[in-house]
Formats: sequence, C-alpha cells, structure tokens
Amino acid sequence: MSQNRTIIFFDLETTGLDTTVCHIIQLSAVSGERVFNVYTLPGRELTESAKRVTGFTVSDGELFLKGTPVNTVPLADALASFIAFLRSFRSPVLLAAHSAMRFDAPVLRRVLQQLGLLQEFKQVASGFLDTFPLSKNLFRLDSYSQENMVRHFLKKTYDAHNAVEDATMLQELFNKWRPSARSISKVTYPV
Repeated sequence: MSQNRTIIFFDLETTGLDTTVCHIIQLSAVSGERVFNVYTLPGRELTESAKRVTGFTVSDGELFLKGTPVNTVPLADALASFIAFLRSFRSPVLLAAHSAMRFDAPVLRRVLQQLGLLQEFKQVASGFLDTFPLSKNLFRLDSYSQENMVRHFLKKTYDAHNAVEDATMLQELFNKWRPSARSISKVTYPV
C-alpha cells in the first residue's frame, strides 16, 4: 500500500516497441495472490524483434505463444475486464510497471483513449508507479533491467517477457525492496 492506494503490478507484451502504433498482445496484472491475464489478437504484424523476445506469433488469424495456440479476446473486452479487475480493489489503485512512463503507460493510455475507455479507467486508477527510476534511486547496479534485478535481489531466473511472469517478479522485487512512501511518490505519475 502506498498512501492508502493498492499497488497493482502490471505488464504489457506488444507487437513492437513503438508506443505510438504497437498493439497489445498480452495484458497481465498481479496484486498479492490475485492474477489477471488476457491475450488479444493484434491487428498489426509483430516485429521480428517482438517475435524473438516474446515468443508470440500469429498464423491464420490465431495467436501462438512458443508454438502453442492461446485463447484471445477482443481488445475492448480485454480492457473492460482489466478495468473491472482494478475496480475489485479498494480504489484508487496505483499501477506499477518497470519503465511504465517510457512504455507501458503511453501504450495503455493510447489504446484506452482510442476505445473510449480512458475516463472509466481514470475512475479506478490514480497513477502509474515507475519502478525503473525507483530502482535507480534506491540502488547502484550495473544494470537496471528487471531480469538482472531478479537475479541480483531474488537469486532466481524467470520467463521474462511473459507479462504474468514479469508482473509477478516485479511484485516480488518491490516487496523485497520495501521502498518508503517518499521514494514511491518521487516516481509516481498521474494517469
């Protein structure tokens, strides 16, 4: 909890890194033991880099993760379900992601705006907590990649670039760090 806000750790997997045009493929969030995870069929081709990093491919109108088909829902349904998940917590919630302000927040905001869901989203989410600058403020490390920090602080490896795993590991890191409310406030941004 931060200033009476529930922190929900989330991650997106997308068709590429251009926040102005990429499509969401996977949206996941965790808070405590509660997990939200949904896949969407992108309307845009994945970049070769995205395919390589995430393991997602699209073939004949179906989404595959490492060669296995996954069930998808339309993006509007996925986002409505995400908002409902957020609403199930004591509001307002704070959404935490690693590099939230460089990547996850701009993509999420853009897509919510395009689908006419941004105002509804703002009713349940008060802001974004970016754990990338938080980690830089708290520690002196050679690398601030989430994978490196999981190895360093938690002494484990995980299936990086799977949104559920990324969100889960970020929650574990945050709980290990136990940052102060002041440290958190320095890296919290409005929706």
